[in-house]
Amino acid sequence: MPHQIEFSVRSTDLDFIGHVNNAKYLEYMEWARFDWIWQTGLTLDELQRRAIMPVVANININYRKELRIREQVIAKTSAVKVGEKSFVIRHELYNQKEQLVADADVTMVMIDANSRRSTEIPAELRDALMAELALP
Repeated sequence: MPHQIEFSVRSTDLDFIGHVNNAKYLEYMEWARFDWIWQTGLTLDELQRRAIMPVVANININYRKELRIREQVIAKTSAVKVGEKSFVIRHELYNQKEQLVADADVTMVMIDANSRRSTEIPAELRDALMAELALP
């Protein structure tokens, strides 16, 4: 089952046309992604303690519908693919009418914070990713 968070569109999210700025969709997805990762126990403090960090290597996003101020947004995050040092997750953003407003596949690479080189995905994150893949 995909991880899910909900929030409302704020006035600071809007562009001059009056709908959510395209970059904010990516920010919404980032909130969802880190909330999901932190649920595995890999909080910012824990990532810093281990000197590792997940970084975005690629994002492919589709913008499908506009969002407007005070609309409720449901962000769903699920695993798509898991490698040794990288993984792909899918984000889907829905409005309160349950209409898909944007979706993206995000490739993340785990890196060593000191060497800035790729490193293996921590076991608890790998387990959570693999459990997502095993779901029907």
